[in-house]
Amino acid sequence: MNQAALSSFIWSVADLLRGNFKQSDYGKVILPFTVLRRMDSVLAPTKQKVLAEVGKKQAAGVNPAPFLLRITKVGFYNTCPMDLRAVLGDQDHVKQNLYAYLDGFSPEARDIFERFDFHTQVERLAKDGLLYLVAEKFANIDLHPDRVDNAQMGHVFEELIRKFAELSNETAGEHFTPREVIRLMVNLIFIEDDDVLTPGNAVVRTVYDPTAGTGGMLSVAAEHLLAHNPAARLTLSGQELNNESYAICKADMLIRGQPVENIVPGNTLSEDGHAQRKFDYMLSNPPFGVEWKKVEKQVRAEHEQKGFDGRFGPGLPRVSDGSMLFLLHLVSKMAPVVDGKGGSRFGIVLNGSPLFTGGAGSGESEIRRYLLENDLVEAIIGLPTDMFYNTGISTYVWIVSNKKPQWRRGSVQLIDASSFWQKMRKSLGSKRKEMGEAHIAEVTRLFGDFAEADLITLFDADGKEIARHIVREGQVAPDAPAGGKARRVPLSRRFKNEAFGYTTITVERPLRDDAGNIVLGQKGKQKGQPQPDSSLRDTENVPLGQDIDDYFKREVLPHAPDAWIDEAKSKVGYEIPFNRHFYVFVPPRPLEVIDAELKEVSARIMRMLGELAE
Repeated sequence: MNQAALSSFIWSVADLLRGNFKQSDYGKVILPFTVLRRMDSVLAPTKQKVLAEVGKKQAAGVNPAPFLLRITKVGFYNTCPMDLRAVLGDQDHVKQNLYAYLDGFSPEARDIFERFDFHTQVERLAKDGLLYLVAEKFANIDLHPDRVDNAQMGHVFEELIRKFAELSNETAGEHFTPREVIRLMVNLIFIEDDDVLTPGNAVVRTVYDPTAGTGGMLSVAAEHLLAHNPAARLTLSGQELNNESYAICKADMLIRGQPVENIVPGNTLSEDGHAQRKFDYMLSNPPFGVEWKKVEKQVRAEHEQKGFDGRFGPGLPRVSDGSMLFLLHLVSKMAPVVDGKGGSRFGIVLNGSPLFTGGAGSGESEIRRYLLENDLVEAIIGLPTDMFYNTGISTYVWIVSNKKPQWRRGSVQLIDASSFWQKMRKSLGSKRKEMGEAHIAEVTRLFGDFAEADLITLFDADGKEIARHIVREGQVAPDAPAGGKARRVPLSRRFKNEAFGYTTITVERPLRDDAGNIVLGQKGKQKGQPQPDSSLRDTENVPLGQDIDDYFKREVLPHAPDAWIDEAKSKVGYEIPFNRHFYVFVPPRPLEVIDAELKEVSARIMRMLGELAE
């Protein structure tokens, strides 16, 4: 059964719930039942062995748990003699049988259903006479991994969550990230580590997601690495605030045989569930533009009391957007580089705000300053718009690392992949575009080669696009077709870290009295000194590579000969004006051409009106 058919089948359960449940409550029933059937299917092949082992160990007075885990080879088991099909055997006692079956799960698995508040939904279903019908629906579908692999199952969960979120007017995009974006990020964080991707090399690595959602990023990272190197061992860790998403993520990790204690519930910003731990690789898609006022007290306390010994030493962004706090959190989780070994790399999806919001001295600018002056930013990739389920805004993938290869040190690569997309056959919420495999591969190559490149688009004589070519530095660009034209725009650029820095200087001009004389200070250090006129005060941003005095003499004094710099107010700032570096001016068409077209259109309209009048 393919993913679409599977999702459609599970969605059909909603037909049973209609009328008894609000649409916004469908997910509270369907999601836990889907997880239950998945776990039931996973345990089916070892069910009899588990029951036999339970009897032996209980007779011997031995705790059976570790023996049962070895039999199931996943992180959970069930000691109830029934499975989901058997629960339905006695229609008069379905509820009691179901509770007995749930109680038979190991503690970690039971916690999943407690997170779903599953008992409340079972009571509602039983009261409305729907429990048997709903349970029967799920008992008749096979969700064993041999039939539905983990990747398919992840897609199913994400599609269901999206549908339920739309019905309840929630933001589905808070829960998960489009798979092609995850694949791109995973490619980028692994590409420079040959030892990890080399087949047969039994490396051990850790991957962490502080906003784990349903575990999509962790799952794709695991699948990608194992596809290249089956001998690699990957430990997955994460934290998730939403209870339903956490339950699904935990169930997925259990089935994968991952240590479920590595998946922690709670708010990452106020209570770090992995305190003192460091990770080799990290991935995150924190919520865009979501304020952190609820955890402001804890975050500010950590910033003020621990400084750089905590997670938020460089600075705090404005309360209206907490995404940069997750960026700092990930930086604090980077493993140190010792004798050229170790270190970390992570990818994080952010909106445009963290690139430029905040002037010199602001929290956002200080965070950018810390990252760039410590040479941590490897690349920033601009994604197409309309890529995410809950927003159509521009988004960017930041690749951050404290183990840059020699050729990247001191530099940042910017890649504009906003034109790398194909239209989806069917829109999903705000998501109308997707990146194809070829798009992902090309961005990965540009990043891996640390290459500068331009995108050449060829148009025929009618203005129709006929081809695209990526031309790297040193390569010859293709010629425009006869009668057509070629448009060249930058695609990938390299910049020194300091290219994004500037010094904000405060330019003062003297206060003058009614007679036009300069007012001088009368006391202290200001005695005899010209007093500034606050109404004439201005600021200038001087690029870090330029001499401030030379800039002042060249740009300010010719226009204001009496001006001076208040050096006490000078501040260093950083911003990354991404779009400015990829903007190409397209001159407007000549007025004569536009005027001729308007006359032609007007004449055509008059002819049509004349024909109607005849």
